[in-house]
Amino acid sequence: MKNDFILAIKQLSAEKNLSEDVILSAVESALASAFRKDNFAQNQLVTVKINRETGTPEVLAEKLVVEEVIDDRTEITLKDARKIDKKAELDDLIMVPVQVQNAGRIAAQTAKQVLLQRLHEAEHSAIFDEFSGKAGDIVSGNVRRIENKQITIDLGRAEAILPAEEQVPGEHYRIGQRIRVYLVEVDQSVKGPNLIVSRSHPNLLRRLLELEVPEIANGNVEIKAIAREAGYRSKVAVAAKQEGVDAVGCCVGLRGIRIQNIVSELGNEKIDVVNWCADPALFIAQALSPAQVQTVKIDDKKQIAVAIIPDKMLSLAIGKEGQNVRLAVKLTGWKIDIKSVSDEESDQIPDINDNLPQENETEETVQVTEIPVAQDEPVVITKPKKDDNKGIRFAEDILAPMDDMPVKEDSGKKKKKKKSGRENAEDGIHLKKQQRRGGMSYFDQDEDEDF
Repeated sequence: MKNDFILAIKQLSAEKNLSEDVILSAVESALASAFRKDNFAQNQLVTVKINRETGTPEVLAEKLVVEEVIDDRTEITLKDARKIDKKAELDDLIMVPVQVQNAGRIAAQTAKQVLLQRLHEAEHSAIFDEFSGKAGDIVSGNVRRIENKQITIDLGRAEAILPAEEQVPGEHYRIGQRIRVYLVEVDQSVKGPNLIVSRSHPNLLRRLLELEVPEIANGNVEIKAIAREAGYRSKVAVAAKQEGVDAVGCCVGLRGIRIQNIVSELGNEKIDVVNWCADPALFIAQALSPAQVQTVKIDDKKQIAVAIIPDKMLSLAIGKEGQNVRLAVKLTGWKIDIKSVSDEESDQIPDINDNLPQENETEETVQVTEIPVAQDEPVVITKPKKDDNKGIRFAEDILAPMDDMPVKEDSGKKKKKKKSGRENAEDGIHLKKQQRRGGMSYFDQDEDEDF
């Protein structure tokens, strides 16, 4: 049956998440420090070995082989040395098992301090080895403290720091909140490993896509470039490495479920997924989505591109405060200039002043007439010529000879009373007003037959 010492070592190993050998090594160093203080010389080498089965310590001290012993703490005779090591000779240094008395209060306190220090060092070393392999990956933790815009996140065995510059603008954190962060850097210091994490790093989006999209994880879809403005908008360029695979569709998922999970994790940050193209012109056109690009002119030497955008899409291509085109520049690596179709057409139209004669020339001056789009005054309609072949006659052709015309009598119709000249004139004025206002400009067919 194992004694209490071995059981305590196992319990401490489970609590500190350290191996039993590491803890036993720390205890051996602590016991050696305690025994050296009371039983041995100041600079004498003393080691302690603990039996892994029984937990019994064995103390070994370094001694010099001499013919005659003067100080039994540091010297041993050749005869006694040969009992320990048959090859021992004079003036050799050998490790000799010794019996020691129990350590005093001061020695025990020293042993305790050494033990705690060695355990801290072993724990820090284990944490550094664990998280140094996770650098550049996503880790999860709970918010423990918020001090001076700096957030401390509990990762289980260690604490990480989320600096203010690595936080997402507009994102609020609370104590106990569980979040995912990107492990940027792991450094070893005197106080232990320093872990720096980020919520605004572009690779956080890359790792989330790898976790959410199996096609990216197995290599069928590759992420070519990422441009991100944390908390606002991101653009991701993807390319399919296997024929027949829709790269954008794989990232978006059925009904957008995959990309929606990532958007929720990033606090409703907008994400644009576009196809990567080897042709820079096509890639720039894709990067400016959701705006539609009509033409892209590129200069390979200067890495400058001019994108011609329809007028109704101009504001969409630029984005709020230039965000869309700024992300497109980061995504493609090209300097992009946005120009509308109307501006492009106006640049191609020659200046009319180039065709005007100079002041000293005697040619007539060219006059440009601007046609208005709308007029406030009513449009004057030109009176059409009379056409005998048509059954329609205008009021101006009828009213003038109306006084001299006899009233036509018809046995089947009621006779109409002849109007005076004054009444005819008033009727003519009334018809002209109707004509100008857009009313009828001709008589009904029945009245035409009566005349």
